Amino acid sequence: MQDVWVERYRPKRLSEVIGQKGIVERLHAYARTHSMPHMLFAGPAGSGKTTCAIALARELYGERWRDYLIELNASDERGIDVVRGKVKDFARAASLGSADFKIIFLDEADALTSDAQAALRRTMERYTQTCRFILSCNYSSKIIEPIQSRCAVFRFRPLAEYDVKSYLKRIASSEGVILTDDGLEAICSLAGGDLRKATNMLQVAASLGKKVDQDAVFESTENIRPAEIQEMLTTAIAGNFTGARSKLDDLIARHGLSGEDIVYGIHRAVFDLPVTEEAKIRLIDMVGEADFRMVSGASERIQLEALLAHFAQEGRKAK
Repeated sequence: MQDVWVERYRPKRLSEVIGQKGIVERLHAYARTHSMPHMLFAGPAGSGKTTCAIALARELYGERWRDYLIELNASDERGIDVVRGKVKDFARAASLGSADFKIIFLDEADALTSDAQAALRRTMERYTQTCRFILSCNYSSKIIEPIQSRCAVFRFRPLAEYDVKSYLKRIASSEGVILTDDGLEAICSLAGGDLRKATNMLQVAASLGKKVDQDAVFESTENIRPAEIQEMLTTAIAGNFTGARSKLDDLIARHGLSGEDIVYGIHRAVFDLPVTEEAKIRLIDMVGEADFRMVSGASERIQLEALLAHFAQEGRKAK
């Protein structure tokens, strides 16, 4: 059975983490001195938050790192019981041994309820002599201020395209996969700085054959090619609403994508349309309005067709 590449190639040392140089340097300093505060890792998915937490534990405790680290996912158990139960039990029951402190890593901490966060604040105060907390979240604004003030905040950024390409090339070389330039560009474009997503895309595309090119990436991930979205929007801008609607029907029938996926594709394609900057501003505003309505429960098909009608109307204004 084939391993999941995300886990197989997950960095085990801080020195192997890519794309977060400033953060890695500070964590290295904590590992050298065996002295660290509570920490809050905030940033988008796939930017290295969990990897850094585990790599730090490995460097602090060596082969016995699992004895001194507990990893919990707050999105699984988001109520106050997870704080009063598992967190508090580990904090007061586990033996320190030769370690200066234990680490409690709480992933997706922004999923905790307000009551749970209030209880966590008190637990952090009570066990600060024997435990260090690492909280991971996508949005630091959802973490209550008393917890933020007790943590050193590390803000993770989406990985740069150069770092993602370098990482994927290394995996492809190790797995004997022929990764073409256009395939690499397609993965980076779809992943948007999410290294976990990029790695999964590479593995899925490689399952179709040892050569991973642009066609293999789009075929395996069932994503719309940017050229197809561009063609639909260009048709609408030309004033041909019926033709653009027909292309929309074709895209939905072939790919089975949600309206939200198509709106995201349209959003990326707007900036390459042959219209004025003022027109692009109006079009982006319309895309945002359509996305908001769909998230609020409106019919996806009606909103997409209305959006194409706006594009066609904008095209006629320009003539």
